[in-house]
Amino acid sequence: MLSLSYFRSLVLLGFLAYAQAAVQFLGVAMAGGDFGCDIDGSCPLSTATLPLTELGHADGGGQMKHFVEDDGVNVFRLPTSWQFLINNDKEVSDTFDPTNAGRYDQFMKACLATGAYCMIDVHNFARFNGGIVGQGGPSDDMFVAIWAALAKMYADEPKVVFEITNEPHDLDLKTWAATCQKVVNGIRNAGAKTQMILLPGTNFDSAATLISTGSADALLAITNPDGSTDGLYLDIHKYLDNNNSGQNGECTTNNIGNFTMLATYLRQKKRQGLISETGASSEPSCMTDFCAQNAFINENDDVYIGYVSWAAGQFDETYVLSLTPTLQPDGSYKDNTLFSECVLAPYQKAGGAKGKALPSNTAAQPSSASKTTQTKASTSSKPSATAATSPSSSNSDTGSDAGAKGGSLAATTTTSASTSASTNAASVGRAVHVVKNLAVAAVVGAALL
Repeated sequence: MLSLSYFRSLVLLGFLAYAQAAVQFLGVAMAGGDFGCDIDGSCPLSTATLPLTELGHADGGGQMKHFVEDDGVNVFRLPTSWQFLINNDKEVSDTFDPTNAGRYDQFMKACLATGAYCMIDVHNFARFNGGIVGQGGPSDDMFVAIWAALAKMYADEPKVVFEITNEPHDLDLKTWAATCQKVVNGIRNAGAKTQMILLPGTNFDSAATLISTGSADALLAITNPDGSTDGLYLDIHKYLDNNNSGQNGECTTNNIGNFTMLATYLRQKKRQGLISETGASSEPSCMTDFCAQNAFINENDDVYIGYVSWAAGQFDETYVLSLTPTLQPDGSYKDNTLFSECVLAPYQKAGGAKGKALPSNTAAQPSSASKTTQTKASTSSKPSATAATSPSSSNSDTGSDAGAKGGSLAATTTTSASTSASTNAASVGRAVHVVKNLAVAAVVGAALL
């Protein structure tokens, strides 16, 4: 017979889970391996720059150690490319190059040594040199083989996270979801049975259009080979400038309207997502909006398990979205104001603490029913069409997912034509976003000559 103390323990644990109010994952992207990648899936070998001093580049290992030990960061996103892993930026293959795959493994091991979770990001936009995976470009079988090889490498590492690709766009969604299902099967069958897998949607994985494009429905229908959905999470991206590119210094939205709608959807589906890329500059508008966005994400930790901010690693402190800490004379690192106030502080204020991490059982388990009805009206209300087109409104979703696409988020769900217009405008915005990689890549390429 079960004791009264047992039930008291369950009640206490349930209360703590509800009161926690902070995401389980606080993360930073360690950029460099993606430098030069364009939205057509081309990624030149000459500019890929894994941030490791052992490879003659930035001290990514030291940065990660600082973020974990001094700030409590517990997940890092480590971009690479298909081209880098096979050491060929001309012809596609599903066979790893031992040297380059070994270098990426070195990067992963530097991350894992910190005790954090480490996210593999194949930064190819669901493409290889212009060809869409499974849709006229590389075959599904080749893509699955790449992921199966990665899964085999890290099958015994429970803290490895698999992000299938960075920001798919302009593709057939039904076909893409079928591709992702094959990848999930390939990862699980290669031995990575329980690790997290992030499922990215079309239109650059935007929080504002995951529902309206049908991405969320299609991706959340994906299962593990045993039919469960344990460890499968919706992948989410969102920037705060006027075209969702992340290239512009001024923030025009705090994205709360977008994240409110998506949170409601996830609660209804009893599923969860992880924001694997978001970022902002240190302009005054962003110090307001980015902080507000991340506070809201923490408040909705029942459906958002974490956020990973862009970016540190190979970027220097002058990059518009830089979160790279500054090396001090004594060998320590100092965070910049953007990271301290808008990435770390919202997490800490919500109760986040050093060493906090997702349990090994990562099945989606939303909090109590009372929490599922919360709308966070005290923070912001859903934006109107008028607000969404007003750059001066900090609560309007004026990124390319709403404003630059012709109105509020609600407008994107009214007709297929508006969805198409949204996608086209997003493509322009994300093409601008890639400038952050191409510009740095040009500098890196010159330095490596």
